[in-house]
Amino acid sequence: MTVGFIGGKFLPLHLGHVFAITKAACMVDELYVILSHSEKRDRSHCSAGKVDYIPAQIRLRWLSQLTKDMENVHVLSIEDEAENDQEYDWQEGAKAIRNAIGKPIDIVFSSEPAYTPIFKQIYPDSKQILLDETREQIPISATKIRKEGPFMHWDFLPDMVKPFFVKKVVIVGTESCGKSTLTRYLAKIFNTTYVEEYGRVACDELGGCDGILLPEDFQHIAYSHKLLEHKARQNANKVVFIDTEAIVTQYYSKLYCDQEQMLLDEISKLQKYDLWLLLEPDVKWVDDGLRVHGEQSVREENHLELKQMLDQKGISYHEIKGNYGERLGSAVELVRSLMNR
Repeated sequence: MTVGFIGGKFLPLHLGHVFAITKAACMVDELYVILSHSEKRDRSHCSAGKVDYIPAQIRLRWLSQLTKDMENVHVLSIEDEAENDQEYDWQEGAKAIRNAIGKPIDIVFSSEPAYTPIFKQIYPDSKQILLDETREQIPISATKIRKEGPFMHWDFLPDMVKPFFVKKVVIVGTESCGKSTLTRYLAKIFNTTYVEEYGRVACDELGGCDGILLPEDFQHIAYSHKLLEHKARQNANKVVFIDTEAIVTQYYSKLYCDQEQMLLDEISKLQKYDLWLLLEPDVKWVDDGLRVHGEQSVREENHLELKQMLDQKGISYHEIKGNYGERLGSAVELVRSLMNR
């Protein structure tokens, strides 16, 4: 049986890698995909460009997802301590790869012609095969993605990779401040997915809100909302818009049940958003049958309390106010700025 291997940092995994791995898998009986990683070196590569550091576990997961239905492909992870490419010890690396594979290597695959001389030296008994070295099949490289940013080369990223780079924008506020409308409209403009406020779904299922919500309902709301976030992020086009999160759920638990819940605080500590938009209660209050705090003075008091809760959590947010058109314009500008970072 013929054994081959193809390695890389996969920082990030892109369709050029996918092409090479797939083609190599068709040329040997067994193919080993080697993830070579060093946190110091990989952080240095990412910090020099427009890509956040991608942990090795994430990249290993991508490779596992890619090859899970490729019966003759095995994915291995090999770590080293080199701080940069110049310090990487190729001889020691080859030794680690041989030990991990545990059998003679017949073919070494690569897409980089520059590696051929060193591969011939450290794998003298193996055949060297270059795959799409001129990038004619898939004109992309990980270096280019890191340098110019993933959004510039979105179509060259596999579907399992895209969610890692998706920006999460959360819209928060009190009753009837336009969260749902702004969330939907932003999703339309940016042609992407959004997450509706699950609390409203839960209320509709119960037949109303006023006086019937129990403390445990807010835990169910927070859990269910996070599941919706996860699903929306998997299918998002670069950015996902989220109506409400765990801090607002805690706010409503205090408002309706006079109870602050530790579980909701713990959920809020785990969540991470790239942009927070806090809506002012300066649009007309709409009675939809579920809302109960329509007096403007009460709306402003509630807004101040929510704002204080965000401040206590150290949340950095942008305040959005004005009519619906002004709100949309302000939000679009902030989102575009986020996407261009």
